[in-house]
Order: sequence, then structure tokens, then C-alpha cells
Amino acid sequence: MTQHDHESGPGPGAVVSVNVAATKGVRKQPRPEIRLVEGLGVEGDGHGGPWHRQVSLLARESIETMRAKGLDVGPGDFAENVTTEGLAVAELPVGTRLRLGGCLVELTQIGKVCHDHCAIYRAAGDCVMPREGVFARVLRGGALRAGDPVAVVDPEVALEGRS
Repeated sequence: MTQHDHESGPGPGAVVSVNVAATKGVRKQPRPEIRLVEGLGVEGDGHGGPWHRQVSLLARESIETMRAKGLDVGPGDFAENVTTEGLAVAELPVGTRLRLGGCLVELTQIGKVCHDHCAIYRAAGDCVMPREGVFARVLRGGALRAGDPVAVVDPEVALEGRS
């Protein structure tokens, strides 16, 4: 049985970019590779820790919505750790498990309250992250790179083969 035998529902998509910033409140910088740490989030990222928003994801399609409004933005500019494509992550329900490359995450929150409007909101009068950003906790860590697959997995078997 392969790791993909129990993928179900929408997908697969792909990772477009992996992004990190050591401090909160800034754009994240694309990296060739990040490491997801079970129960903590992205190694070296300011948002990591034992809470429900360990990893943030945003679809490239959401970024394109803001580009269509005239903004010069790209992966990491919305402070997302993982930029995806081909899978409408904001439409998935909380509790959905996603395979990101060889890692496994569980969605814990869709959108967020934006208390202080970011520079993107001030420039465009809108920002997609509060509506379309997705947050997850890491169930199985590992390396993650651009080009890795993204797929919804069956929650009953998502942790099979775990050591």
C-alpha cells in the first residue's frame, strides 16, 4: 500500500512556495525547503509553537485575486508558510487532513481576525488572508519543498504507518 492509497476528495494540488520569517508581523521569505515539526509548526518561524495555528497556508489563486487589483504581491507576502495551487484550501472544513509532501497537517482554522490592517489592506482596501488563509497543526513533520504534492487524506487512515 502506498502513502497515496487513501487520498480522497479534492486534490491533488501542489506546493508553490515554502516561506519563513523569524518574527511575527512581517512578510515571510521563500526558502528552497522548510521543516515542519510535529506539534510545533515550521522550524525557525515566529508563529511556531504548541497552539492551533502552527502552519499557515494560502492558495496561489488567492494571491492572484490581489494581483488583479493591481498589487505587486507573491508567495510569502501574506505571511503564509505554504503557498499552494490547484486545491481550494479555504473551502475545506476545519478538521480536514492534508498531506503536504510527506508531512501531515490538520486544518484548525479558516481565516482570521485582522486587528490591525496590514500594508496590503491599506494599499488595496482588501486582503485575502483574513478570509482565505488556512491554519493547521502539524501531525507528522518532515521536509517540505516547492513542487511537493498537496492532497486531502482520509482521516481514518491518515496516521497509518506512523512510527
